[in-house]
Amino acid sequence: MKVTALIPDDLIDEVKKETGGKNITESLIIALKQYLAQKKVDYLIDEVRSNPLIAMEDQAAYKIRKINRER
Repeated sequence: MKVTALIPDDLIDEVKKETGGKNITESLIIALKQYLAQKKVDYLIDEVRSNPLIAMEDQAAYKIRKINRER
């Protein structure tokens, strides 16, 4: 998709430097993919924070390892 956007030159230069892209297009694609990946991680962190994983008291780590090894 072709897009026309007014982006400050210093911002474009910084994105190109940080991403190592060959050109503006590649640099922006890398930066946008990294941004979206970080947003997904942030979402998962928020999910775990609001709904933490809770282990049962009788599920000590050694018991879980034993169960997994027996599979």
